[in-house]
Amino acid sequence: MSASETSLSKRLLSGVAIAAIALVIAACSDEKKEAASTAPAETTTSATTASTPETPAASSEAKPAGTEVAQASTPAAKVELPKPEGSVDVQKLMEPGPLPEMALGDADAPVTIVEYMSMTCPHCAAFHNNTFETIKSKYIDTGKVRFIVREFPFDPRAAAAFMLARCAPEGQYFPMITMLFKQQRQWAAAENGRDALLQMSKLAGFTQESFEACLTNQKLLDDVNAVMQRGAKEFGVQSTPTFFVNGEHYSGDMSVDVMSALIDSKL
Repeated sequence: MSASETSLSKRLLSGVAIAAIALVIAACSDEKKEAASTAPAETTTSATTASTPETPAASSEAKPAGTEVAQASTPAAKVELPKPEGSVDVQKLMEPGPLPEMALGDADAPVTIVEYMSMTCPHCAAFHNNTFETIKSKYIDTGKVRFIVREFPFDPRAAAAFMLARCAPEGQYFPMITMLFKQQRQWAAAENGRDALLQMSKLAGFTQESFEACLTNQKLLDDVNAVMQRGAKEFGVQSTPTFFVNGEHYSGDMSVDVMSALIDSKL
């Protein structure tokens, strides 16, 4: 390995990147105030659930036979749809970029969702750990949604994680992303990010040699950064996660209920 390649690998995975990651996490959590407008629907739903009084203890007094049925059939509170922060030209959004598109679902699905995300963003991890699999089963696997992921790394370690996902065996990009998000706390702020990512990469089938080769691929790094720059310059992405749903711009993590309601409104 040349000196320049070694330097690239060290810059991507050095402990110094922890400070940058801390700033990124702050940037990820300090999304625009407007982006927080996606939260009220989610917060309102959870707050309603939390404030529901506990079911009182059973009374010895006889109750009419259909009381419990009537209570059980009470409809759930309606989910408030988030307001879009703008929109972009869908045709332009779907133009080929620096890297092959990473997509799931039917190309002819009536709803297309493009997510810009950062691997070290806790809100992105929350979405993929808590919401994505249900949305995949409910909408992507049934042909209603085409879901596209695009890289938006705010720091060197996030870029390294994306590079490794891109270098994973064919068809393993999304499983690699899923694994890294589930274990985000273990590697994103680890003192030795190199060793932490190496161990996880080995679980995905990497060897020491293929790991090094991936992280010293300057062209791949340049292309990952180009995807981010295009998202920022052409589509106004400023925070993660950012979603474009049939071209409409939404920022911030979404619960299953909120994203389901948003998708349903487009069908």
